[in-house]
Amino acid sequence: MKLPRRQFLHLAAGAAALPAVSPLAWAQTYPTRPVRIMVGDAAGGAPDTVARLIGQWLSERLGQPFVIENRPGAGASIAAEAVVRAPPDGYTLLICSTSHTINATLYNKLNFNFIRDIAPIAGIARAPLVMAVNPSFPAKTLQEFVSYAKAHPATVNLASAGIGSAPHLAGELFKLLFGIDMTHVPFRGGPPALTAILGGQAHVYFVATSSSIELIKAGKLRPLGVTTATRWEALPDVPAIAEFAPDYEASIWFGIGAPKSTHAEIVDKLSKETSLALIDPNIKSRLADLGDTSLSLSPREFGKLVVDETEKWGKVIRATNIKAE
Repeated sequence: MKLPRRQFLHLAAGAAALPAVSPLAWAQTYPTRPVRIMVGDAAGGAPDTVARLIGQWLSERLGQPFVIENRPGAGASIAAEAVVRAPPDGYTLLICSTSHTINATLYNKLNFNFIRDIAPIAGIARAPLVMAVNPSFPAKTLQEFVSYAKAHPATVNLASAGIGSAPHLAGELFKLLFGIDMTHVPFRGGPPALTAILGGQAHVYFVATSSSIELIKAGKLRPLGVTTATRWEALPDVPAIAEFAPDYEASIWFGIGAPKSTHAEIVDKLSKETSLALIDPNIKSRLADLGDTSLSLSPREFGKLVVDETEKWGKVIRATNIKAE
């Protein structure tokens, strides 16, 4: 059937207007089905735990399941690429972390640009690493450690959870700022690195707070410093490394992101709900149990953090000529 010209133009105009109107209405009703949160680490790790905390909150607040999907590998880049390739509809999200800002320089052939291809939604949490040694190590303070390392170049072993891991980069930044030479010994993950320190096979490890606090309290690890800009409440007598090197900061942080071009209304809704989660006493308590503090950042603030961290770790990687495994 042939439509009259006036009717055809009226329908065409209406169809052309739909893309400009329907996304906003669609965003206002979001979500209408389950949402995936991609995590670039195995179940049980800190990123996974943070994802489940926030996912549960969002599920209860927004009325749809937020399902955690673990895709470990390539320093969390496999999960990031899956989100980059997903439709920008708010139904595939990413737990962003320090690792993603390291990977931007560490890997030469990533199929995406994290800053360009991931839309920042909100910061969630930040935690220090603890610079720890075996109690049998000669140095009892940070100053003594630096003096010992300078007197014994290349003989102090720096354990890490793998080349390009956050503990590795924290140690490399320490070496640069204090002008010392340590031998890097990468392990396949945090647990074997921690085992090596406990057994005396390695000398120093920048270890996650959640893995170290009980060992420190039991006297099995000696803490020399924490990597955040200020002291950590759980170990108030342990200095921040920044007290001796003001430019030193190497915290672990987590946030949430989405594919680029995700509608601003969806980003805003998720950002506001995440911010509300971070002032909830139960979630704050759970984060504290992990050694984390809330990092409530707006999309703009979180985006700036990602850019700044990418630049910082890029400089460290280039200065030390670190190559991915």
